[in-house]
Amino acid sequence: MPVLDHDGLRPTTDRVRETLFNWLMHDIAGARCLDAFAGSGALGLESLSRGAEHVSFIEADRRVAAQLQSNLSLLDARERSELITQSAINVLRRRPIKPFDVVFLDPPFESSFLAQTFPLLAENDWLNDSALIYVEQASKQDPEPVPDSWQVYKEGKAGHCRYTLYSV
Repeated sequence: MPVLDHDGLRPTTDRVRETLFNWLMHDIAGARCLDAFAGSGALGLESLSRGAEHVSFIEADRRVAAQLQSNLSLLDARERSELITQSAINVLRRRPIKPFDVVFLDPPFESSFLAQTFPLLAENDWLNDSALIYVEQASKQDPEPVPDSWQVYKEGKAGHCRYTLYSV
């Protein structure tokens, strides 16, 4: 899939993505997924290719979102997806129509988005009762505190990236 050459766009590496989807192999088919801070949409697109029922992508940058929309069309995935071109923080301040089974959080490194996102997901009913939340951040950053109801399910590190899968 084409990826826009854009400052700050950092698609999840193949190695990390393979590990993540091995962890999710029994959970992704039929799941409702949210790819917040979607960027290239690699995680949401991979979810669709592995049988997710629906993926909502949130991407604030209009140029990046246009490339993602083009890729969704190319994959004939528009029926099973939606693309929201707004700030993920603003979107998460509202309640969703229906909660999600799997949420991907891979914001720009060195941002404060995770600290803002975690409480919004919990407070505004974005997660179903058995949701899984994937978080990717720079390995040199201290992990952001998560809501008390979240438990580390799996975690790993690759290069400059720390990735964690939480369960609710």
